[in-house]
Amino acid sequence: MLRRHWQSGVLIEWVLAGLIIVSLVHTTWFLFTYKYLPAPFFYEPNDVFADWFNPAYWAYNPEGAFDTWATVYPPLSFVILRALSVSDCYHLMSGLDGSPGYVARDCDWIGHVSIFGFWALGVVLMFLALRKFDPRTAIPRTICIGLGWPMLNGVERGNLVLIAFPMFLLAVMPLLRSAWARWFFAAFAINLKIYLIAPFMAQLIMRRWRWVESVLIATVVVYLASYALLGAGTIGEILRNTSAWSQNTSTNLLDFWPATTYQAVSSFLESKDEIFPAVVMLGSDTIELVPLAIAGLLRSTQALLLMAMAAAWLRPEAISRYRIYLLAIMFALITSEGGAYTPIFWIALVLTERWQGWATRFAIICCYLLGVSYDIALSGIGSFDGTSWLFDTTVITELDLTVWPLLRPLIIQLIAIALACTTIRTVWIDVQEQGWADRWRMRHDAPILPWVARPERQITE
Repeated sequence: MLRRHWQSGVLIEWVLAGLIIVSLVHTTWFLFTYKYLPAPFFYEPNDVFADWFNPAYWAYNPEGAFDTWATVYPPLSFVILRALSVSDCYHLMSGLDGSPGYVARDCDWIGHVSIFGFWALGVVLMFLALRKFDPRTAIPRTICIGLGWPMLNGVERGNLVLIAFPMFLLAVMPLLRSAWARWFFAAFAINLKIYLIAPFMAQLIMRRWRWVESVLIATVVVYLASYALLGAGTIGEILRNTSAWSQNTSTNLLDFWPATTYQAVSSFLESKDEIFPAVVMLGSDTIELVPLAIAGLLRSTQALLLMAMAAAWLRPEAISRYRIYLLAIMFALITSEGGAYTPIFWIALVLTERWQGWATRFAIICCYLLGVSYDIALSGIGSFDGTSWLFDTTVITELDLTVWPLLRPLIIQLIAIALACTTIRTVWIDVQEQGWADRWRMRHDAPILPWVARPERQITE
């Protein structure tokens, strides 16, 4: 019986989805008991929805968004926020405040509806897509993505990833038949989150030349239209702000609380902060060895992902386009820190995989574990008095160094390694079966999914 359940994976996935629900119940209990969200959620109880309402302020002050605030958001983000907000709520605030959108949270009801509306839209689209892949696991996998911590972190922050996610699903999942619609939804997603250009450009590996060209043209059209509507946000400004943001270093333990890479850990260990020097805590040997180990792991993972994409380029008919999307976006997001909510894109792609093979099973299980909204404290950092916006009261927030910030980036890179290895293995098996010359060279002869039976080839004398 156990072997049968392991082979199908349905019961296992329901159990893992149950863990996510149990952790969510614990989070709800903690919230109503202590008046703030526990780790791994953001540690500042007064910063809820800040990623929505702060940019919304600059949507009404676009000139300062790229100069004063130095945003990396393309113009489309501010055009959408201006359309989905109550303008009267933002006219009495000053951009000199660190968070000018705080006041608007009590006024802008359209913003609140939009946050939860886009979250619900993403969950529904994800369910409709997963039902096409495997109806038996559609519900637990929807729970994984919709109620998992990365998505809930996006809701808690009110991040624009909530808008980009349904756009991304409409562009890549089997939900729309119109190629034109897919191109423009891809363009909207890229104009909301620039790193999403990586999976769409990776379709060149599949020889989808016209598709990639059309996505690029649509992206330029959407950018020009949004720039004309906003009147600010040149390519030069976005590149300058992105470069400056990428060079920021971390000297605070709390910076890698929600991290998905080890960049903040490396910056902290290498910092020369006189107030809280890392060398005093860990010793000079650890300071020297840990960043080297982190860099070695990252470079190894990147190399495997590149090898997997190169193998897929040799045999595009052996790999599904969803796997190519997955490899490319994981490469982009392990190379640069994007935020705790960014895993929703590649988790959605992992959940399209079938429960077969050690690598895909490992990746799927890890996605469920990453969705658990619970963390284990290792040591206390301190506490501070703050304001809980959700309950409008003063609270004492306890801060701890926890397990997930140290373990989460490792699990993400192990997922990438496992999927890269299985991709290389799939291509190698295809080469052994067909040889280097006898193969399908036209993409339309390839199956939509790698586990779909291939058409029989005609054998001639």
